[in-house]
Amino acid sequence: MTVQQTTLKVSGMSCGHCVKAVEDALRPIGAQGKVSLEQGRVDVTYDDSRLSLQQIREAIEEQGYDVTN
Repeated sequence: MTVQQTTLKVSGMSCGHCVKAVEDALRPIGAQGKVSLEQGRVDVTYDDSRLSLQQIREAIEEQGYDVTN
C-alpha cells in the first residue's frame, strides 16, 4: 500500500452541500478528501495501488464540478 496525497483544484463549489457532495463521492472509491471552499481545492489522500488520480477526478466530476488540474 502506497498512500499518496494530492491537491486538486475544483471549480463550481460554493456551499456546504458542495463540500459534502465532493467528500461523499470520494469515500466509496477508497479516498478521503478535505475540501477548502475558500481556496477552491480538495486535499485528497488515497492508496495509489488501488486507485488512480483519473478515478478520483471522475468521481468529483460526476458530482457536477470541474477538476482544473
